[in-house]
Formats: sequence, C-alpha cells, structure tokens
Amino acid sequence: MKIRSMPRRTQIALAFAAVYIVWGSTYLAILYAIQTLPPMLMAGARFIIAGSIVHVFARRRGAPPPERRHWIPAAIIGGLMLLMGNGGVVLAERTVPSGLTALIVASVPLWVALFGALGEHGRLPRGRRALALIAGFGGVALLVSDHGFAGGELGGMVLVIIASASWAAGSLYSRTATRPADPFMSTSLQMLCGGGLLLLAGTLSGEWGALHLDHVSAASVAAVVYLILFGSLIGFTAYAWLLQTVSPTMAATYAYVNPVVAMLLGWIFAGEQLSLNTLIGAAIIVASVVLITTSREPARH
Repeated sequence: MKIRSMPRRTQIALAFAAVYIVWGSTYLAILYAIQTLPPMLMAGARFIIAGSIVHVFARRRGAPPPERRHWIPAAIIGGLMLLMGNGGVVLAERTVPSGLTALIVASVPLWVALFGALGEHGRLPRGRRALALIAGFGGVALLVSDHGFAGGELGGMVLVIIASASWAAGSLYSRTATRPADPFMSTSLQMLCGGGLLLLAGTLSGEWGALHLDHVSAASVAAVVYLILFGSLIGFTAYAWLLQTVSPTMAATYAYVNPVVAMLLGWIFAGEQLSLNTLIGAAIIVASVVLITTSREPARH
C-alpha cells in the first residue's frame, strides 16, 4: 500500500512511531558515533548526506526547485533545530549518558507549550495541558534523581536544556515560515542548511584537527549510517511532516517517549543505570503523553 493511499490516522500513527521509537534509539547511536568522530562534523555530515538524498527524491517525484525566498527560513529552522538543537545534544553526550540526555530533551513539550501559549494567548498553558506537562516533568525529575551532577555532567545538562529550547523554537517557527509546498523539499532544505551550519561550527572549533580516519571504528561508521537512514531520512522527515499536520505540542510529545527507549537501550548496550525509579518515571511519562495527545488546544480570545 502506498503511503498516500493510507488513511490519515494511519499516516499520523506511523509518523509518531518513527519519532517515538526511532529517535529514541538515536541517542545510543550518537554515543557510538562520537567515540571516534568529532561531534559537530559527524552531525553536519549526517544531515548534509540525508538532506541531499531527500532533495534528489523530492525533485524526482516532481517537486519544483526551491525559490530564493525559501532559503532564509530554512536556514533559521536548521540553525535552531539542527545546529543548536541536535548540535547541543551531540556535544553534551561527550559527558552526559545517552539516556539522561534524552530525559532532559523531554523538556521540549514544555518549551513548545510555553512559547506557543505566550505567543498566541499571552498566558501560560492551563487545565489538562498544564497537568500533562507537570506530570511529564514529574516523571523526568524522578528519573533524573537517580543521576548525580558530578564532573562534566552539569555543563552538558545545561547544554541540552538550551538545545531543547532551541528545538522547540524552531518547531514553532517552522509552522508559519515560508517554505516549499512539497514537504520533502522543505525538509531537505532544513537538513542541508542545518548540516552546513554544523560543518561550519565544527570547522571554526577546530574539529578537523581531531579527525583521524585511520582511527575511526566500525561501530562509529555503523552508527552514522544508522543516524542518516533512520534518524534523519525517516525520523526527521516524519517529524517535519507532523509539524504541518498536528499541533506543535502534540508533535513534541516524542520527547516524553524517547527517554524511555533511550534509557532501555543505554541500559542494555552501554551499561547505563536502570532502576525501579526509572520504571516508575517511565510510566508517568507515558501517561503524560496520553494527557497531552487527548487534550484540546485552548480557545483563542
């Protein structure tokens, strides 16, 4: 069955499955990738390659070439979501466990709800939506309570908080930004711009001097391939489509499920801590997803 012939609800469900589960696994993949590759250069190459593939695909399916007016919004989105958002995550994972990084990224729905409510209504979220956000952060707090703040973790956590806020801002901006009508062309421009900015940041920070191809491990190469195919081509494309299909807060609920997936994978493959508090916190987080996805947007006044 072709995707276009699927019922709308089925398309949305598959897109959410991609961002919920696939993106949850990318935190572990990033951990393996940066073990022998410079973080910003790795992330930049990942999005440049993925963006190029999506661009070619969009053109072959009949999408018109992008116009000059499309590039600046794409650069803003790429800068907020990929340079500052994803870039902050890959830098933080040098000192912060992959599962804990995913837990902090769970703050994305709060930033989306906060920015969105202040921008549209001039007030904070209320009612069921506020309860869902509070519950989600309660689960995150319970999970984080099992981790210390020693060493370089605190600086990395601050970096992830900034990354989460930037990702949320980019998500909201993308809703109204001028972009190509074809969603694949739009996504490709965002990845190309974001990837280019990441490569520039890596170059300015001197990462080329730390790149030694003869020391790159097979695990890092496999992780980058996984990030390109699943994290970018499938996950990011699905998320960009969801931003145009459902509310930004609903799209951002992936950040409540990703930590559960990331914590489990980190525990299985990287020996990261998984305790009873983690399981309880995970249950609270999943419950908050239900509250958010079933709540209505507040009426405009």
